[in-house]
Amino acid sequence: MDIKSKIILISGPTASGKSKFACNLAEKINGEIINADSMQIFKEIKILNARPSVKDRSNIKHHLYGFLSVKKNFSAGEWLKKCITKISEIKKRKQVPIIVGGTGLYFKSLVEGLAKIPNITKSNRDKVRKLQKKIGQKNFYKKLIELDPLCKKNINFNDQNRSIRAFEVYIQTNKSLYTWFKNTKVYFQNKDFEKIFIDAPREKVVKSISVRIEKMIKAGAIYEVKRFNKLKVKKNNSSFKIIGIREINELKPDNSNLSVIKEKITIKTRQYAKRQMTWARGHMKDWYKIAPNKLNSYLKKIS
Repeated sequence: MDIKSKIILISGPTASGKSKFACNLAEKINGEIINADSMQIFKEIKILNARPSVKDRSNIKHHLYGFLSVKKNFSAGEWLKKCITKISEIKKRKQVPIIVGGTGLYFKSLVEGLAKIPNITKSNRDKVRKLQKKIGQKNFYKKLIELDPLCKKNINFNDQNRSIRAFEVYIQTNKSLYTWFKNTKVYFQNKDFEKIFIDAPREKVVKSISVRIEKMIKAGAIYEVKRFNKLKVKKNNSSFKIIGIREINELKPDNSNLSVIKEKITIKTRQYAKRQMTWARGHMKDWYKIAPNKLNSYLKKIS
């Protein structure tokens, strides 16, 4: 199997072994790794994000890890631009780009392109959110369908976030979100990719998550969160979504509720893994699904 001419995409639920597999693959085919995880971009958070080790990063070139301040936000569109630039640079060096992470929207933007929708003004954003809150999701969805009938077959009536997004786009641009999608620029063809999804059994993911959280606490995750707090990051910033920050901030001064905190982080991480699997079922149907115990066999087939 010769995949050296491809752009290799590796995804899977959290704690499924993506990073290790990517490094093993990179060693075999002269690859360089590009991050596709929306939380791995923040430079101040290493432990809670399980950033690849110093050893791995010294052996294999890693890109787009820990380059942005936790005080800043970062969009999928910004990631796509940086990722395309890195792919080009890696190919010029005659190396193989390997893109690894768990953020489904990043992969979707790379494979399918990203619609260049104008920025939504704060006034329109606030107006739409106030309306949704005032009349409730059921009535809000009815208004959305009246405004933009294309949403009926694309958005579930219970999907609050996508309903709000579609409503604000129409209010801002007088065009359907799905009209914008039709005019999306695609940078690559499907044949350019080798798409791999590590389809780990739920029980393996659950066990790996528990082990990972124990390691994080021992490695200093509590002190990492204390340093994060000193930066006075606004609570609506993306970095506050990093699993573990809010939970560790509930820790008592004497650490007497540490076991409770670890359990909360575990539950939150399991829920995140479940969402990743759900995304994969809906958006990664044509990806090559591979069980963790088959990864070594896959590597042996590569020429």
